[in-house]
Amino acid sequence: MMMRKIFLWLVLGVILLQCKDAETFSFAELVIDTPHIEGKKAYLKSPFVTAGNRVYLVGHQDGSFPELGWHIKNEMGGLWDHPIKLMDGFQIMLGSDGLKTTLNKADKFTNYPFANKHTFELDEQGLKAERWQFVPDDQEGILIQLVITNKTDSHRELAVSFTGYADLRPTWLGERSNMLNSPDISYFNESTDSWVVRDSLNPWFVTFGANIPSENNGRAKSIYHEKDSAASLSFSVSLAAKESRTIQFAIAGSYVSENAALATYKTLQTESLSLFKEKRDRYAQLANQSKLTIPDKHLQQTFEWLKYNCDWLVRTVPEIGTGITAGIPDYPWWFGVDSEYALKGYMAVGQTEAVNKTIALLDSLSEVTNGNGRIVHEVSTNGAVFNEGNINETPQFASLIWEIYKWNGDRAFLERYFPTIKNGLGWLMREKDANGNGFPDGFGMMEIHGLDSEMIDVAVYTQRAFSDAAEIAGELGDTALANQYQKTADAIKDKINTEFWSDEFNSYADFIGTDQQALRLIEDAMIRADTLNKPWAVAELEVTKKSILAYPSQNPRPFVLHHNWVVNTPMEMKLADPDKALRALTTAETFVNPFGVFVTGIDRDASAGSDEGSFKGSKVFSYTGAVMTLPTGVQAIAENNYGRPNQALNYLQRMARTFSFALPGSMYEVSPDYGMMTQAWNIYSFAIPIVQQFFGVEPMASQKKVKITPQMPDAWPNASLENILIADNSVSVFYKTAENGEITITVTQKNPEWEILLRLPEVKAGDPCRVMRSSEAPVVKDGYFNFKAKGNKLEVSFRNDGG
Repeated sequence: MMMRKIFLWLVLGVILLQCKDAETFSFAELVIDTPHIEGKKAYLKSPFVTAGNRVYLVGHQDGSFPELGWHIKNEMGGLWDHPIKLMDGFQIMLGSDGLKTTLNKADKFTNYPFANKHTFELDEQGLKAERWQFVPDDQEGILIQLVITNKTDSHRELAVSFTGYADLRPTWLGERSNMLNSPDISYFNESTDSWVVRDSLNPWFVTFGANIPSENNGRAKSIYHEKDSAASLSFSVSLAAKESRTIQFAIAGSYVSENAALATYKTLQTESLSLFKEKRDRYAQLANQSKLTIPDKHLQQTFEWLKYNCDWLVRTVPEIGTGITAGIPDYPWWFGVDSEYALKGYMAVGQTEAVNKTIALLDSLSEVTNGNGRIVHEVSTNGAVFNEGNINETPQFASLIWEIYKWNGDRAFLERYFPTIKNGLGWLMREKDANGNGFPDGFGMMEIHGLDSEMIDVAVYTQRAFSDAAEIAGELGDTALANQYQKTADAIKDKINTEFWSDEFNSYADFIGTDQQALRLIEDAMIRADTLNKPWAVAELEVTKKSILAYPSQNPRPFVLHHNWVVNTPMEMKLADPDKALRALTTAETFVNPFGVFVTGIDRDASAGSDEGSFKGSKVFSYTGAVMTLPTGVQAIAENNYGRPNQALNYLQRMARTFSFALPGSMYEVSPDYGMMTQAWNIYSFAIPIVQQFFGVEPMASQKKVKITPQMPDAWPNASLENILIADNSVSVFYKTAENGEITITVTQKNPEWEILLRLPEVKAGDPCRVMRSSEAPVVKDGYFNFKAKGNKLEVSFRNDGG
């Protein structure tokens, strides 16, 4: 057995050493036609991510790897292979003519959809260096290319060193699964010409080396922690005048065995070209799905890159599953509610594999944890559950399943998850609706201390869940249950529009609770508002307090205290009465800044309309004072639901101002540059308004039908959305306005067996619609011209001038 092991090691070593003599391909040559965005110099000292589904790297855009993050304090950066960390970072140093330069102060950072580049202009040494990073799909490792260019007319001899700072440690909540950090130990593997580091008490490994032979190697002092292990490799590089040379480094890891890490290392070094091409081509396909073309090229670019961002957040831990994570760097694990928003957007941009795997993961984790249909809130990548589930997450799961079914038409999918939905709704109303009034009690989206009575968002998402569950029951042939669920949904809808509505504030209430609870929350809110210097909010809260004391109630009643963004969920779910909706949407317009909607309305102040600078977060991570993409996206969806696409576009444009604000190619969670540098639910905020509302795409895949009801904003006279994936079909919508005001809508599909239904309102903005030409005769019904067709194409031309 020992001889066999030695033989295998020798074979592996020979293969790896042979690959060191191979010609190195250039990342740069393979991305010539790939989109890319150059970062701002002002943000070189802010984070970037090189993402993969197994491994990802977080550092600063200047090429350094400072300690960052708060979930595991100062440890959320570096190289992660969940459920463990591999490295705090690495350092490359160049030496020539007595000068030594560490590559950690880049002059420029450039982001590509699946790779990134730091550029160092080393004028004093007559050199230029580019450091590229790329993480292949399904591999526990990363490739780093260093391209050194001799800018002088003389031959140069360079010394290059690569130091890796290993830090093999468990992820957040590791102690719950007996993952305990211990000192790292290292040795140099002569056969592979690479360093191997392992955790002294766990089978956690990381190995690193280059594709050219090293001249020297040695241990180094860690600049991070005592338990870590640092080691270096040194190389000699000759450069002719004006010559460039590429060195490729590989870092591979495993939380299972040393052999697994070394096997990955071999794959990275020997198959790097094919791995790079495969991921490049896959990302080109992501861009081609739900491909948007509009006059606003910045918003068009934002939408394209959000599709890439979606893929950055997919995390695979084979022993547990695959699912989208919430955000990087501090939320790189799985969440219920984040997924329930985001996956609707993922489906609308064709990323179906991530959708299916995430739903399966959430369902299985929730069943193991709760066993009653309750959906978990937050789960670390080692499987440890931090929060068994907030109250809104269980009903939102029901609505997610119905929404995805409309896109995939898979009856087995519906049958698989309907038991979870039935159990969850039963648990919700049995365990969380103590007074039996249809409004479950407990925390929803707003995790404000004490705000856990009957919350508006919980009520709204519960109503929608019963409505969607009724559709599911009907689809599966359970008419009695469908009727029961719909009766519950109708009752909750009526109660929301009466019991949660406030005429005084022209808004839905934050919550229904007792006077005592409201007074406690008012005191806390006044302290918050006063600390943030919001005198208007303090004054308003004082008036509310006096009113409560002057007119006390023995029964729970609605309160408008925080103006939290969730008061807009009745419009997001389109259950608000139209007159209340328009009043509430107008009220919501006062709680914005140039980037979007405030999470908590009382944080808004007079500067909100003009301040376009960085977000000034507290020293301790906090969402106080935050404007976020999710509330802003919810508002855009709400506006569209009540026929206001111009207002909806305004919210999208506010969010788009934050795109590439700090990290090129991404959009921060807190606008414009705070919190997570990329966030899953951003795609919900864009894909739903664009795909399902502006272009009006509403599939029913089980019936092989797609209904299209465009409501295009005035600023988009010409727009197209191509290759919208719906089950076994692909649909494209083209909207074109001629100089004479005539509008032509063309719908094409790849599967001619499907039915297309194009709907145009008879009257828009007071002007009758006049059909000029159509490939199919319309049927007028419910105030719409309905054009129904099978085949590959449907085209209609019309005018809205009544002429």
